[in-house]
Amino acid sequence: MSSYTPSPHLVLASGSAYRRELLSRIQLPFSINVPNIDETPRSGEAPDMTACRLAKAKAAAVAAQIPQALVIGSDQVATLDGEQIGKPGSHENALKQLQKMRGRRVIFHTALCLWDGREGDPDRAAQLENVQTAVTFRNLSDEELDAYLRIEQPYDCAGSAKNEGLGIALIEKIESTDPTALTGLPLIALTTMLRRAGVRFFAS
Repeated sequence: MSSYTPSPHLVLASGSAYRRELLSRIQLPFSINVPNIDETPRSGEAPDMTACRLAKAKAAAVAAQIPQALVIGSDQVATLDGEQIGKPGSHENALKQLQKMRGRRVIFHTALCLWDGREGDPDRAAQLENVQTAVTFRNLSDEELDAYLRIEQPYDCAGSAKNEGLGIALIEKIESTDPTALTGLPLIALTTMLRRAGVRFFAS
């Protein structure tokens, strides 16, 4: 007779509706706890290092509050010619971003951290990975870009485009090993990490 050990409490360290929807796809129960950390990039910090540092910081902050949990932290940094592209926050800023990116190849660094609160050694608690996605944007007119923004208003998205919505019409090509990474939570990497942590997806 085989024994069954229940999976530990799974926590998403993010208030993002996009990440919440993605995580729900793997059909494991989870709760949400939004960390309060400073997400300002450090001077001279490489984009991938910013994303990884923040993903780990988010997971660690929530893990400190919820012992024995598996905590998921993620962060995304978009870059053009090595320069970070943040969330626009307004229509004017979003239009400037899209104008700068049109016809260009933008790299999105989506970092993922799974923090295992059952691990006594903090140096061994975190699994960390950066999933890179290259996005080539179409060379669209100012009028088309402005119209898109007024329809979808993606002002909380790095790069000013929701690829899971109408923003896909702005894109000419996506290159990535994980199709969910661009939306904000790389599920292929996450399920691999969860398996390493002993989570069973198809328990009988």
